[in-house]
Amino acid sequence: MALPNMAVNLIFYLLWEMSAVRWKSAGENRMIAKPQILRIAARRAAARVGDDGADGGDSRDTGTVTERRTKTRAKTAKPPMYKVILLNDDYTPMEFVVEVLKAVFHRPHAEATRIMLHVHQNGMGVAGVYPFEVAETKVRTVEDLARQAEYPLKCVMEKE
Repeated sequence: MALPNMAVNLIFYLLWEMSAVRWKSAGENRMIAKPQILRIAARRAAARVGDDGADGGDSRDTGTVTERRTKTRAKTAKPPMYKVILLNDDYTPMEFVVEVLKAVFHRPHAEATRIMLHVHQNGMGVAGVYPFEVAETKVRTVEDLARQAEYPLKCVMEKE
């Protein structure tokens, strides 16, 4: 069974519209869809109509695309890290410091005891390393807990 002549023409037209051809212009060699060729030709024709050639220059448009159409991906930088440092004093009990390390910094009892002894022997010790906002919150929490218990425990943060 043969297709009607109109259907054949429609099929060929759709195939022509959807196909791509090789476009060579000003050293450019790329695949381009035929509808894009028609748009480029229409732009060139419109440019020629507006140009009367009075300036004596070359009125030909090469149609070369000079800008790149690439997507740039923004790489997120890692936030700066801050050390939360406990400072030793002569009045805060060691048990309180261990409880603070367990409650605020989520350290196991053995690690909290080790950090507390390091603070006691060296005058200061790192309780943890966090981004700025987290470190700031932990410093404030430690000082609030010490103030509520009426101990002079101090906690500071410094950039790593």
